[in-house]
Amino acid sequence: MSENNYLELTVGAVLVYNFVLSRFLGICPFIGVSKKIKTALGMAGALVFVMTLSSFITAVIYHYVLRAQTMFGVAVNLGFLQILLFIVVIASLVQIVEVMLQKLSPGLYRALGIYLPLITTNCAVLGVASLNAKAARGIWPSTVFGFFSGLGVALALILFSSIRERLELSAIPRPFQGLSIALVTAGILAMAFVGFSGLC
Repeated sequence: MSENNYLELTVGAVLVYNFVLSRFLGICPFIGVSKKIKTALGMAGALVFVMTLSSFITAVIYHYVLRAQTMFGVAVNLGFLQILLFIVVIASLVQIVEVMLQKLSPGLYRALGIYLPLITTNCAVLGVASLNAKAARGIWPSTVFGFFSGLGVALALILFSSIRERLELSAIPRPFQGLSIALVTAGILAMAFVGFSGLC
């Protein structure tokens, strides 16, 4: 893969095809943990970790197990196991993150609450693994794409949480207070990211 392809892969993952603001995947934790920047940073770190490692592991599984292989002279295609194996890998990584946070940062663990185990079913994490398999990317490009996709989600979470913290201090009309203004803000932020669509 050339340097231009890697540049396109990285910039595309963070800005152009941002999983939250362009592909609209992973909205649940995006809305749920973005009230405070501290919890958004914790979730962002967890997502980058899980998306990077799951991209690497699922790429290895895809290339060495799931793709059509010849065993004992018979062509075997285990592609139908893709989603099941990818979810098992993601769930295992989320368990590791959950145990680490519980031991190292109990306050953050409590603040993330139910949204931490929900990373297992976060469609952005599964989406990265599925897109890597669909594009038949190699192991290294898959890992790079997973890492920068995680950074894109982290960027969206941190931007959105910082805006929501400022909105808490603003005078907002009563009908728009709470989730209403959060959804309007998320829509405007998504429209801003549409401006990056010509980069790649």
